[in-house]
Amino acid sequence: MKKKIGEKSRNMTFLGMTALMSAASTLFNGCNNKTDVKEFEKISSQEHPTVQTVPKIDDESVETDKRIIYLTFDDGPNQGTENLLKILNKRNVCATAFLVGKHAYGSKRQKDDMELLRTNPLIELANHSFSHAHNKYTDFYKNTDAVVHDFDIARDSLKLYDKIARTPGRNIWRLNNINVTDIKSSTDAANGLKKAGYKVIGWDLEWRPSQKMTLKGSHEAMIKKVDSIFYNDLEKTSRHLVFLTHDQYLRDADSINELDMFIEKLQKSNKFVFRKISQYPKINDILN
Repeated sequence: MKKKIGEKSRNMTFLGMTALMSAASTLFNGCNNKTDVKEFEKISSQEHPTVQTVPKIDDESVETDKRIIYLTFDDGPNQGTENLLKILNKRNVCATAFLVGKHAYGSKRQKDDMELLRTNPLIELANHSFSHAHNKYTDFYKNTDAVVHDFDIARDSLKLYDKIARTPGRNIWRLNNINVTDIKSSTDAANGLKKAGYKVIGWDLEWRPSQKMTLKGSHEAMIKKVDSIFYNDLEKTSRHLVFLTHDQYLRDADSINELDMFIEKLQKSNKFVFRKISQYPKINDILN
């Protein structure tokens, strides 16, 4: 549906800026080794903690000149997870970690990082599968039942509160009001996840890696992309942008600094509110 032109005109100052201004005060974000799958299924508890009620927050609670950004990070716990948490703690900004189940049972470092993620109030945990498709995405999505089962194992093993999920290697959305599949051969598997009750969330903007698996480009370039998405109506939901990068790209000093500066400048612009993904519009609706 076409967004209202009037909203565009009211926000041209925000949308057209090429450099973010420093504000007198910072906006504090609106939120305070391989494991065999079969062996794991035998020991994994099927019990889950009581589902926590997510406060319903609609756009009317956000000033009309502000936009909402959902910082999401995939593949944790992984190399770089601890650096990510240091940045988020420093900036007091919330985020969502889409976890790979098998990573939580890998090295001692990964187990320790998993505990840091679980106990940090700024972090929300979500499902990014158990196996990460073994990085063989085409084969993985051919078998719908196996895909759903893989996500079920991750949910059980990680004791996740709800069924918010992101597919490995695919930018797929399955909410009541958004249905997007980037690679059509994955359609049946995506529909199977929704049928199983999973609320599948993709992303609007990804900070991709260089060949060295570090963050590619500068924070200034990423901020321009944020502005461009809002200006050109490219976000899946008006005024809401889902941002993605990966823990493992945060292993070098330059990448760590670039992500830190990206968040700091977004905060100081006083034009954005940060939220966890469970507060994305309509994500908590019962799937139909």
